[in-house]
Amino acid sequence: MDEAQGTASRRAAMRLLEAVLRKGLPLEAALDVAARDLERADDRAFAHAIAAEALRRLPDLDALIDGATKKRLPDDAKARFALRIALVQALAMGTPAHAAIATVLPLVEGGPKRLVHGVFGALSRQQAGLPEVPTLPARVGDRWERNWGATVAEAAARLLAVPPPLDLCFAPVAAPEMEGLSLMPGHLRLPSRTAVAGLTGYGEGQWWVQDVAASIPARLLGPGGGRTALDLCAAPGGKTMQLASAGFAVTAVDASQSRLARLKENMARTGLAAEVVVADLLKWQPPEPVDAILLDAPCSATGIFRRHPEVLHRVRERAIAELAEGQAAMLARAAEWLKPGGTLVYSVCSLEPEEGEEVIAAFLAARSDFRVVPVGPGELPAEVPTPNGCVRTLPGLWLEQGGADGFFIARFTRS
Repeated sequence: MDEAQGTASRRAAMRLLEAVLRKGLPLEAALDVAARDLERADDRAFAHAIAAEALRRLPDLDALIDGATKKRLPDDAKARFALRIALVQALAMGTPAHAAIATVLPLVEGGPKRLVHGVFGALSRQQAGLPEVPTLPARVGDRWERNWGATVAEAAARLLAVPPPLDLCFAPVAAPEMEGLSLMPGHLRLPSRTAVAGLTGYGEGQWWVQDVAASIPARLLGPGGGRTALDLCAAPGGKTMQLASAGFAVTAVDASQSRLARLKENMARTGLAAEVVVADLLKWQPPEPVDAILLDAPCSATGIFRRHPEVLHRVRERAIAELAEGQAAMLARAAEWLKPGGTLVYSVCSLEPEEGEEVIAAFLAARSDFRVVPVGPGELPAEVPTPNGCVRTLPGLWLEQGGADGFFIARFTRS
């Protein structure tokens, strides 16, 4: 990679960090604009990797910067962004120090350029390093420790230190033809950074990528046997494929046409079928009640922080409260579409009780015709926590095997 190419990747990484920390955007949503100057896929991937690693280690990077400056740099100062990018490469990504700083300096001019060079040089001479276990942002660590205890918060920090493994989900009739760790039936875990496209069975549609915790909601609906099912907020399609492969007649509903395009591609690759509807579920309704509903509601996504570390920095308490209101509205509306005797599963990939436990407590208080169907013996591995009959996966579950995403899942039936 020549100097010009190297600087272009760092410029894209800086734009990504600014998009997350200044504008509150998800990394994936900001990538196309931030990497607009990059033609090569590996340059785009490198820019994304720099930004993601910086977000994983942001409190520790900022502590180093603050310890090496006489006057604290503003949070949004370009010099701070440049130092974050240079330091995370040199201290966490194996980039030689001279390359890390040389490719960043062109991004700052004048006084900031001298400042960035001086601070980076001082830290290099001190042989500064980052802790093995990253520090969670203070408000996140405090919130999770308050809600779940110090052990869970510590486990979350440990999970930030390493890329998550690759989880594959198999249709019931497709036996895996590769070696890996199976945490439950139809699941296989491979090492992190495993290339997807070259794996056995990819082209044949034998499996799809889906975190092991994300596969639980659809599992709790059981075998389909031709029953009708709604997969609400369905994109990108992992749960739709689970339901279709289990024998449900599935209608997949999502408001995002672009995300549903990916769902259709996955369905075509796996040879599975579902009716696909582009709609806002607060305005849409099915033609008739159905036997099963899976509502994987839009949420803060704090439970998927391992793959999306930006959620640690962009999600505030006010947003959590607003999302919980939307989830309650979606659950109330979806409940009307369930046949008596049918099954409804509500799930969120959130570690916030406001979006999980509190939403269903209010729902049950308002709907005497619904009750929780507890997870039964043998439905899930014994180590999966099922408080009050619901599922709550937290950092620490399967920690030594690579962890799992944070989810809350509740199953109801209607009388």
